[in-house]
Amino acid sequence: MGDYIVSMENIYKSFPGVKALDGVDFNLRAGEVLALLGENGAGKSTLMKILSGVYTRDAGEMSINGKPCGDISPKQAQELGVAIIHQELNMCRHLTVAENIFLGREKTRGDILLNSQMEAEAKRLLDNLKIDISPRQVVGDLPISKQQMVEIAKALSVNARVLIMDEPTSSLTAKEIDDLFRIIRELKQSGCGIVYISHRLEELQHITDRVTILRDGKYITSMNFNDTTIDEIITHMVGREITEKFPRLSCKKGKEIFSVSNLNAGRLVRDINFTLYEGEVVGFAGLIGAGRTELTRAIFGIDPKTGGEFMLDGKPIYINKPKDAIKAGVVLAPEDRKKDGLCTKLSIRQNLALPNLDILSSRFFGVVSKKKENELCKKAVESLKVKAHDINVDAANLSGGNQQKVVVGKWLARTSRVVMFDEPTRGIDVAAKVEIYNIINELKAQGVAVMIVSSEMPEILGISDRIIVMCDGRITGELIAENTTQNEVMTYATRFESKKSQLEETK
Repeated sequence: MGDYIVSMENIYKSFPGVKALDGVDFNLRAGEVLALLGENGAGKSTLMKILSGVYTRDAGEMSINGKPCGDISPKQAQELGVAIIHQELNMCRHLTVAENIFLGREKTRGDILLNSQMEAEAKRLLDNLKIDISPRQVVGDLPISKQQMVEIAKALSVNARVLIMDEPTSSLTAKEIDDLFRIIRELKQSGCGIVYISHRLEELQHITDRVTILRDGKYITSMNFNDTTIDEIITHMVGREITEKFPRLSCKKGKEIFSVSNLNAGRLVRDINFTLYEGEVVGFAGLIGAGRTELTRAIFGIDPKTGGEFMLDGKPIYINKPKDAIKAGVVLAPEDRKKDGLCTKLSIRQNLALPNLDILSSRFFGVVSKKKENELCKKAVESLKVKAHDINVDAANLSGGNQQKVVVGKWLARTSRVVMFDEPTRGIDVAAKVEIYNIINELKAQGVAVMIVSSEMPEILGISDRIIVMCDGRITGELIAENTTQNEVMTYATRFESKKSQLEETK
């Protein structure tokens, strides 16, 4: 590892009502992987947005490559060799992969775009990542995991000396994560300094040299990764010891609440049958592309069904669109909370009220009762412990964990009977995860049917009572969480792929 290529001293940054950074120090060496850690709202992303020119600092000193820098623009940061992969994907969905990679740096001859040259270079970058994506494919048609890899390819295309990765593995498969770690090691060997922001602390052992921890906008400590433990890191992050990462509430299994029979929808929901009961959490496990998200969308009425029946509390219900599901008491906290679960330009109050206008409005005149709205919002914010100085603040300004609480809060106001969580803790910190798990436990204790889709195996094993495993759009196994192992779950999750490999070998 070499000299410091980034030095930031006494950095301050405030937003209306919030002090995001309070005298933070940060240093990065050439040829090291530095994990920048902290809870949601600790200031990690804000600090890196200052380094990459997205935000300007209120006070403090910064130097890049040994040269002092004033306020810089994103383009100036890029010219200084700083590239950032944002947690929230930052692409033009209507453009192709190649067009996104070279956006703002298009290769031209006069006024003519050299599309074939850009496509060839994009293909080389993607091949290096070992990802089979056509440079001509429209980004909006790709799954989130593939879009994430395009973002990584875009960052690598500028030959960065400083590469910032904000939750880069949140949507990747195990194989894609292995490929990413390989790329990180190669960049490290070439002298690139890498800032790695992640709430998946188990990943750090594979790539991290050093750790810097922030809490509540303040610098806490820095240390060599090999000189500490994950438990010590968590204690520094949250300011207290987390004794139980997966609090599981024991409840007696009660009556049948919800059943799905012979459900078919598209290619990835095929002949699905399962039942949910009172007093249990059912986790849906499987690899990305197994059909778990598609299953929740089909149940919620987003995607059209070609067959299937639903029973709720012993009576048939008919769901053809989300409005039908909501009215019946079947709700979904979706995987992409910013795109599908929230209106980020609206306030917390408006997000909580929006799907509940029917119960907040006068039956005859359709006028929203401010008294009912205030009561609903106050109850949701207090019961879910949403951290915000004002319920009129835009949802976009909340941390990931608090955004997730708002997504859940709007459904709890309706006393829903079935709550589906799709990747409920993606991109949120360890303390916020425990808060989400406690919310799930409260629902379970109230007799609500809870199903969770998660790609994090420890989470599925830790919070679920029963695990249903999917592969290639079908249910391939059902297990009791306390009596199974990660290897057994993975065996069922790859059952179709194993059969496919055997068939290919016999050809």
